[in-house]
Amino acid sequence: MFFDLPLEQLYTYRPQRVEPSDFDVFWDTTLAETRQFPLNPQFQPFDAGLSLIETVDVTFNGYGGQPIKGWLLLPHERSGPLPCVVEFIGYGGGRGHPLDWLTFSAAGYAHLVMDTRGQGSAWRKGDTPDLETDFSNPQYPGFMTRGVLDPRTYYYRRVFVDGVRAVETARAHPAIDAGRIALTGGSQGGGITLAVGALAGDVAAVMPDVPFLCHYRAATELVDTAPYNEIVKFCKVHRDKIDAVFATLSYFDGINFAARIDAPALVSAGLMDDICPPRTVFAAYNHLQGLKEIRVYPYNQHEGGQTDHTVEKLRFLKQLWQ
Repeated sequence: MFFDLPLEQLYTYRPQRVEPSDFDVFWDTTLAETRQFPLNPQFQPFDAGLSLIETVDVTFNGYGGQPIKGWLLLPHERSGPLPCVVEFIGYGGGRGHPLDWLTFSAAGYAHLVMDTRGQGSAWRKGDTPDLETDFSNPQYPGFMTRGVLDPRTYYYRRVFVDGVRAVETARAHPAIDAGRIALTGGSQGGGITLAVGALAGDVAAVMPDVPFLCHYRAATELVDTAPYNEIVKFCKVHRDKIDAVFATLSYFDGINFAARIDAPALVSAGLMDDICPPRTVFAAYNHLQGLKEIRVYPYNQHEGGQTDHTVEKLRFLKQLWQ
């Protein structure tokens, strides 16, 4: 059902941002610490059984110099460096198999898919443990409250930095035009897209679908579904830690990242989305600083526009890079 604000109000919904005074210092310092470690991108050919797409098994050093996996897919037929789409994955999923990711390379673009550390055990397998916490294998969720009492230890500090390093890895590959990098992802991948779009610098476009990790407090007050309910359950037990939880989350809020993005943007929202409520998506969208479009799917939930929206993204990229 429609449970959130009417659509006309969503288009003007621009809540005041709750931003720490040291937000930029925190992220500049975090990235500087990570860049003390070599990126060390490794590109190993992988036989995925494809004739028209070149598949590459990617490893690079992310947060703390820890290895992160990914896939790079390239059209075999190419005459020069290609624009690249860097994609981030939804909550609980991993990089899976190259056959899961054929759309953008089939459209003629390079496509780098970043595995999400520690995840990849809920609906698509992953290959990257979260070594910062000494876990030796990906695990089933949840991740929303891992280290949440301090922004320096919070799980998404590592993930967002991994995303920045994924962009740097794409830029390091000779088949990719370093000046034409677009970011995309759905749900958690959309939230990572917003963070990396603000932190990586000079990206050509961002395309977050039904983005998660935005407007946290409003989300926890509107819905009781996973994954936001992980925060609710934590605060239900740790009643004395609520202020500390949301103080940490303010460093990771997609609204604050959106306010730092002036690249062209294409966003999607489902008006019946009871996982990432519409107002949390519009809150981020309305804070974006550049040219922007949003596709609204009134009778869809968290699946958003699915293939219909993929068509929209291909149209958007064609206009961007024609």
